[in-house]
Amino acid sequence: MSSSTALTFTREADASRYTLHRGDDLVSVLDYRDDGRTVAMTRAYTVPTFRGHGYAGEVVDRAVADLEKQGDRQVIPVCWYVADWFAAHPERAGILQQRARA
Repeated sequence: MSSSTALTFTREADASRYTLHRGDDLVSVLDYRDDGRTVAMTRAYTVPTFRGHGYAGEVVDRAVADLEKQGDRQVIPVCWYVADWFAAHPERAGILQQRARA
């Protein structure tokens, strides 16, 4: 993170999203669908003026940590960015929903 302003992470369950703010500015959002067993992470988005500072990775990291702490959901990485994030962090793959084998 390039700024010394504190980051605030919030789970907005009513909106089905996680948010990351830097000061008063919304910098990144992670949308999801929760069916009670799995959380499908559908879109990671960073406000264009804040791109390139690692905020999308930070919001995904904090969301995964939140879900790991809850311990009752598995993640389905629908969004390409989330899938790439898990590929880069194989140590966090224990929370991923395992695909059924044919």
